[in-house]
Amino acid sequence: MTDLPDHPNISNGKKALVNRQESLDPDNWEDMRALGHRMVDDAISYLKDVEQRPVWKPMPEQLADQFKAALPQYPTSPDAVYEEFLGNIFPYPMGNIHPRFWSWYMGNGTILGAFADFLSATMNSNVGAGNHVANLVEAQVVNWMKELVDFPEEASGLLVGGASMANLVGLTVARNTQAGFDVRQVGLTSAGKQLTVYASTEIHSCNQKAVELLGMGTDSLRRIPVNDHYQMDMTALAAQVKEDRANGLQPICVIATSGTVNTGAIDPLNEIADFCTAQGLWFHVDGAIGAVAVLVDSLKTSLSGIARADSIALDLHKWMHVPFEAGCALVKNSAEHRNSFSVNPEYLTREVRGLAAGQNWFSEYGVELSRSFRALKVWMSLKEHGSDRYGRMMARNIDQANYLAGLINDDSDLQLMAPVGLNIVCFRYYPVVYQVMADQHQEKKESALETLNKEILFTLQEEGTAAPSYTTLEGKYCLRVAIANHRTQRTDLDLLISEVKRIGKKLTDQT
Repeated sequence: MTDLPDHPNISNGKKALVNRQESLDPDNWEDMRALGHRMVDDAISYLKDVEQRPVWKPMPEQLADQFKAALPQYPTSPDAVYEEFLGNIFPYPMGNIHPRFWSWYMGNGTILGAFADFLSATMNSNVGAGNHVANLVEAQVVNWMKELVDFPEEASGLLVGGASMANLVGLTVARNTQAGFDVRQVGLTSAGKQLTVYASTEIHSCNQKAVELLGMGTDSLRRIPVNDHYQMDMTALAAQVKEDRANGLQPICVIATSGTVNTGAIDPLNEIADFCTAQGLWFHVDGAIGAVAVLVDSLKTSLSGIARADSIALDLHKWMHVPFEAGCALVKNSAEHRNSFSVNPEYLTREVRGLAAGQNWFSEYGVELSRSFRALKVWMSLKEHGSDRYGRMMARNIDQANYLAGLINDDSDLQLMAPVGLNIVCFRYYPVVYQVMADQHQEKKESALETLNKEILFTLQEEGTAAPSYTTLEGKYCLRVAIANHRTQRTDLDLLISEVKRIGKKLTDQT
């Protein structure tokens, strides 16, 4: 038996006696405190010394066996669990915290962001509904994002896992608003015409998934050709919309991209905004890569059209380096946003007092009712660094991309494969022996170059030197370097070029 602490509602100040039953709290809080301090020290050292380790290293084959054990039935000491983590998990990260990680498009995270995740998990708040401070934090972060992209105060938004979900949110509102009937009530079987959505051929695949999940089908996503800079061709867009209407289809939305995943190209946002206004279409911006780059002075003009969008998807775990996961969906018309998601069963009735009060019920603006307190790491990160510093980091990455392009253009064995868009550089190793190959052997040459550059990529990764990724542009395989990395220095790019040439020459000499 143990005493219950004094409580003002216990009459006469008496204490009640209760049975102390088993919980999931530590048996020894001081031992757990010591383990927590050790974890923090290890985490700080892990990030502080990250550049001294390989970017990535293959996992030993036998490691997979460690993760085939059956469900544990009985307790293991926290210290032993942590030791297993140190031996089998900590040494084998994806690598995106390293200064020479340039694969796909990922941020590096920060140590305070990691601490914020710990504090968020400690509070363990569900930010779906209710009257508690986490809702106020998320509301402030959403307001900061609206301020960032010059959206009106009355616009709505919420934090989500990433741009895949943010695009789904925006396109859901677009479909429901533009359909011309109550999609939520009667479903798409009542659509008199096929609803169509337009995006460039460079659109991110998550938008296709969203269109499919919304019941419109892949055929409804019209992929518009791009120009030499990989931007949406406006003449082709206008022609496709006109043709579809003539054929009895119902265009509803154009998706513009502010920073394509292949090359970082920015679609002509203001031209698309003008077109959508004239045609009565919803204007959605997939800003996963580049929307936050409005913080860079040199990009403000090319990104200004974002403010004219009806909805925007942003990723904060990319170029703003908030630890995964952190995306944001913004919708200019708050009523249309809420009408697309709000459901109010009896157990979610809002009150004027108590825990069920409060104005910010984010479950009414998205799919999830159970939502983590991800806003805290965004809030703390923006407080720690400020928007100006983020802008400087982005501008530096852009300068680094152009520096890398200069190194490529100055080297006769390398070929730049596309104009540098934002912070993405696509190139390949293209030695003279292939440059002089006769035109009639073009197919053979391209096949050999693909094999050569793939092997260069694998070697760079497996040696732990650097981690670019790859893509195919106009049928030609190339290395892709996305410099969304606050730890990258120019010396890292110098090393990349020298290693590409070293590996390429070695492989070429062997053939």
